[in-house]
Amino acid sequence: MKKIYLLALTLGAFTFTQAQVEYQDNFDSYNEGPISTQNPNWRTWSGTPAPGEDAFVQSEYSRSPDNSLWIDDSGIMDPIFLIPSAPTSGMYTVQWYSYIPAGKSGYFNMQAKLTAPGQDWNQNLMGGNVYFNCFDDATGNGGDMNGQGGVAGTIDCSAFEAVFFYPEDEWFKVTCLYDLDAETWAMYINDTLQFQGYPFEFGAYNFEELAGLDFYSASSNNEMYIDDFTAGVGVLSTENFVPEVFSVYPNPVKDILNISSKVAVDQVVVYDILGKVVLQANPGKISPAIDMSSLSSGTYMVKVKIGNNSKIVKIVK
Repeated sequence: MKKIYLLALTLGAFTFTQAQVEYQDNFDSYNEGPISTQNPNWRTWSGTPAPGEDAFVQSEYSRSPDNSLWIDDSGIMDPIFLIPSAPTSGMYTVQWYSYIPAGKSGYFNMQAKLTAPGQDWNQNLMGGNVYFNCFDDATGNGGDMNGQGGVAGTIDCSAFEAVFFYPEDEWFKVTCLYDLDAETWAMYINDTLQFQGYPFEFGAYNFEELAGLDFYSASSNNEMYIDDFTAGVGVLSTENFVPEVFSVYPNPVKDILNISSKVAVDQVVVYDILGKVVLQANPGKISPAIDMSSLSSGTYMVKVKIGNNSKIVKIVK
């Protein structure tokens, strides 16, 4: 049985300051038209650039001037973003902004294998089908979920294994954090964790590499725009205030984590790599010491809050 852990938790304003960025694009340097003929990191499912199957660079909606990618309602458009390094282990993050008009739908999934150059894509869908505002062409039902989405292990959205929420009629940030060793992933909307621990599992397929993300026109109700796309190796951190406000040591830590600060630290929250809170303290004093002796060996994210500012640092125990 699949185990899906749901959590609504804001971790702060994510940036890629502690990750190795492999790809960034706001689509503003391209001409209006198919993307795959202008950018080798995008291809169609069939591998053949075609106006009907390719994502379309357009200027009607954009978060950062002047362009964004449009995934239409044709049921034919099927662009795939290719992960540059196709990693097989570690943590990897893909982040972008989406705009979905009220009553319209969107979709994406993760692809876990790429065939040899020149061959058609060999489907190896992993991590579930992600639907924004589910619509079923066969029945004509749906399109009225009012900013609710879901993840399904099947090729339709008749039943969800995890649900999430997003704002309609405005740009919102989508962050996908893939743990390639555990073969699970988590998704954030506007930095709020929507679900975590979702397995890389689809039929009899096996995970081989994080090959790409597929943004398919899943229904005749589909209308999704994508802008400000970023992908990188590692996890995300926050960078809300300058580093000299505090420092932490030792790292790696054995039992006691020391926080050196010039002002009182209001709160310290320790998360495991999947975003679960495993330790919390409210020291209310300058340069507190945090006892981490009860935690098992591993990698943790430590969120330090001082006043209205917060920052997350990665700690190894």
